[in-house]
Parts: sequence; C-alpha cells; structure tokens
Amino acid sequence: MNINKMDLNLLVYLDVLLREKNVTRAANQLNITQPAMSNGLKRLRDLLNDPILVRTSDGMVPTERARELAPVVRGVLLTLEETLQPNKDFEPSQSRRVFRIMASDYAASTLIPALLKKLRVQAPYTSLDIMTPSDVTFHDVENGKVDMAINRFDQLPQSFHQKTVWRDSFSCLINRQNPVLQQFNLDSYLKAQHIWVSKTGFGVGVGMDPKDVQKLGWVDEALAKLGKQRNITVFTRNYHVAMHLAVGIDLIATLPSRAAKLYENDPAMAIMDPPFAIPSIELKMIWSPLLHQDASHIWFRRLIVETADELN
Repeated sequence: MNINKMDLNLLVYLDVLLREKNVTRAANQLNITQPAMSNGLKRLRDLLNDPILVRTSDGMVPTERARELAPVVRGVLLTLEETLQPNKDFEPSQSRRVFRIMASDYAASTLIPALLKKLRVQAPYTSLDIMTPSDVTFHDVENGKVDMAINRFDQLPQSFHQKTVWRDSFSCLINRQNPVLQQFNLDSYLKAQHIWVSKTGFGVGVGMDPKDVQKLGWVDEALAKLGKQRNITVFTRNYHVAMHLAVGIDLIATLPSRAAKLYENDPAMAIMDPPFAIPSIELKMIWSPLLHQDASHIWFRRLIVETADELN
C-alpha cells in the first residue's frame, strides 16, 4: 500500500464505522449521505483486502483485522486533531464560552456551587451546561462535545486524560426521630430500612435487584464481606431524593460524606459514621485528548482543581 496515494479521509470513515458499526449512523455522524459512506466502506474493503464489517444476527460486527486496526486509527486521528487545534490565548474575564460538564448530582451539589462562585468573579460572561450521566456517552466526551465528565468511574477508555478531584468517605444521614439512633450499631443498622442510591458512569440505568450484591456498590459490598445484608426498601439514582426521603421517613441514607454534610445545619437530621468500614470513593474528572491543549480548557481544569483543593 502506497500511503502517498491513499485518501486519508478513509481513515476518518474507518474510525467512525468501527465505532458505530452501522453505515447509516456513521454517515449521520460525518454529515454525509449513506451512499457516500457505503462507497467509502467499499473503498476501504478494496484497500485493505478485508470485509471490515460483517453482517451477523447481532448486526454488523468488525472483522479481526478491523479490531486490530481500530485503536491504531483512533490514536492517529486523535494525535492529528490535537496537534492541529488552534492554540489561542484565553481571556477569562472577556470569554463567553459555554463549559459543558457531565456530573452526577453528588458532584454537582458538592463541587459546582463553589466552582460557580469562582466563575462569576474570574469569568463573569461564561456559562455552565451541566448534564447528567444518562445524557452523554463516552463518545461524546472523546469527541470533545462535552468538556468534562466528573463522576466515579469503574472503568475508563485509555485515551482519556483524568485527574482525581477528591476522595470521600461515607456517612449515614438519619432523622433524629428515627429509633435506630437510640442504640446505633451494626445490628440496629441492619434491622432498619434503607435507601439505596448510586449512579456511576454513563448511559441509561436499569432496574436493581436487592439480591444482586455485585451491582449494589460500595456499601453493600462492604456488608457482604461481613456476611451481612441491609434491608433496602427504596432504590434511587438521585442523591437529593435519597436525602429528602431520609428527612421525612424512618429511612437511613448511607452516602458520601460530602453529600450528607449538606444537611449538617438541619436540626432535624443527624449525621453518623457507619457502624462498619466502607472503602472511600474517588471522584474524578476526565476529558478528551482533543481538548488537552486548548487554552480555555486548561484554565477551566485548573479552576476545578483549585476549587476542590479549597473545599478539601
């Protein structure tokens, strides 16, 4: 193959086809017609002497050769796009940039208010667009459509840049009228009724099964190691819902301490250490290599780190 005679647009076609695994979606992603994308696929097949995508009962599936090429092509394109990004100076006080952040309501309620105060002083004309984990995908972050994702992540694509915002312990938020506080220990904790709350990563969530400890997260995994299981009667993906329910009903919300601390001045509520050890969690911010050298993004990342350090 002579690279000098190759249409480099085909690399872009190949990258999108292997991510979307669908000619129509790939065409929409690149804003070209489906026949143009089909022609691009044909040219790729001729060039590589490989089918690239094969139709199966599960849809279009990449060939082994295509799977080998996918990370290489993605890396080449990311490096090229990052290199060609304009490197302009950024003036925060004059900028009207919209910073788009994917954040869980835990991150949004504990970090964003302090971040917003700093933005209003240093960059008064900028705006924040805060999205939930179900609003975006890893592709949106990777393509730079979202400036930053701030959440707890089990797994991340290797291409992403990342930085730890902070580590957090767990606390129990309990109404002071809840009888469990008369003798708060592991036994009384297990006998009480509980609110489960968690939402990690991206995408639309699915229904929870109280018996599936592997999917219940940190609190229940810690209990499982003790051979114990709590009585979960409410499942929610929203920390504010969990905290609100703990205020009005005899339910215990075991959640990250920074979230529980939002109720520290509420006389009706008590914040207690859990009666068993729970490993700390790590809040991270992640961003695309495409934005790594962008002056405004560099400034914004530093502001987030500065805000988190002050809160720590």
